[in-house]
Amino acid sequence: MSYSAVILAAGKGVRMHSQIPKVLHRVAGKPMVWYVIKAVKEAGIDDITLVVGHGRKLVEETLADENLRFVVQEQQLGTGHALMQAQSSINPAHTLVVLAGDTPLLQGKTLKELLNYHQQQQARATVLSAVLPDPYGYGRIIRQADGLERIVEEKDASPEEKEIAEINTGMYCFQAGAVFSALSRVECSNAQGEYYLTDVLPLLQQDGHNVAVLAVDEIDQIHGINNRVQLSQAEAIIRQRHNRDLMKNGVTIMAPETTFIDSTVKIGLDTVIYPFTIIEGQTTIGENCTIGPYTRINDAFIGNHVVIESSRIKEARIGNYCNIGPYAYLRPEADLHENVKVGDFVEIKKSVIGSGSKIPHLSYVGDSLLGKNVNIGAGTITCNYDGKNKHRTILEDGVFIGSNTNLVAPVTIGENSVTGAGSTIAHDVPAHTLAVERAEQKHIRKTNKNNPGK
Repeated sequence: MSYSAVILAAGKGVRMHSQIPKVLHRVAGKPMVWYVIKAVKEAGIDDITLVVGHGRKLVEETLADENLRFVVQEQQLGTGHALMQAQSSINPAHTLVVLAGDTPLLQGKTLKELLNYHQQQQARATVLSAVLPDPYGYGRIIRQADGLERIVEEKDASPEEKEIAEINTGMYCFQAGAVFSALSRVECSNAQGEYYLTDVLPLLQQDGHNVAVLAVDEIDQIHGINNRVQLSQAEAIIRQRHNRDLMKNGVTIMAPETTFIDSTVKIGLDTVIYPFTIIEGQTTIGENCTIGPYTRINDAFIGNHVVIESSRIKEARIGNYCNIGPYAYLRPEADLHENVKVGDFVEIKKSVIGSGSKIPHLSYVGDSLLGKNVNIGAGTITCNYDGKNKHRTILEDGVFIGSNTNLVAPVTIGENSVTGAGSTIAHDVPAHTLAVERAEQKHIRKTNKNNPGK
């Protein structure tokens, strides 16, 4: 059997109070619609059409790598109208899943169950339902012996019908040709002047087709996001899911309730994450690492046996057996090879640090290339910016930089050379050399301004 999916993502999301299209608001590091796309792909559906409208250019640019087909709903005239826009993109012989783009908690396993049930029931339409403790505001499912009798909206429901806890989630499975045929007969003679997708269900029943209902077990999956309170609730659930998956696969998270890890982050066996740690984006952390507490990492690669304490790591690469922090700042393009020590209040930017090198404390290293076993004394600064351009500092293998040295780039310090503490080095230093640049020490006797003779 062949499958297609249409995801409805044209709405503005007025209650978000945002210039960003609703479906692009991020949940655990990804746009909420990304999770819907992910669930569809996990269900084995690769033919995916996204109906876009408000902010469509930004939506298309953001999702350009997801292998989607985009169709435009110029006017938002209801869910039925949105699906109509996709008709020319869908093979009428396919089984079609229709979903909303603001349901990031949906999981692929649920869509698989929906597809299987739809096929088992030989239905033309299957509605995904859920039983809620508080169904207020949702359309209620009125069942009959062999499936759906009808869906009644909250405002139209009788007191008895309002007592029904089973609701319509707004997620459907259709035989594509049948739903588009029924859509051609749907009218917009309602107060909103919109074409409702639910109106195709009685039409299919009138044509003698079976309309089935499947109740989802995990009701969290069906919740749509309409405001930022609901966004934060979805964020918490997705992070809990990801933390649980990580822990089941060998990661220790000491306090999951205070640890924020994006769903895109990968972490290896026996790594320990301390409390109040944030790990974001396309970050990969290896095995047997210790991360945190109070550490934020984004879009970084971290090898095995790495210790990072109370530090900020941003788009950096850290090799095996490195020790970082506390209070270090690794900026973009910092590239640390194995066994590097970066201590407290050290900032590294766009620099390669060779194996076994140490920058223990209170230093800035920018636009630099450090060889193996280099030692940077406390208070050292690479003066890489002349006011117009950035320049490079090169410290070859075995260099020892004395404390409070200023390295005025461009400058190269040859292998196994040493700079004296407090020096300002503005010229290249040959290999195996001691370089000292200091003014002569002078002693000037203090005078008493009230009594110059003393």
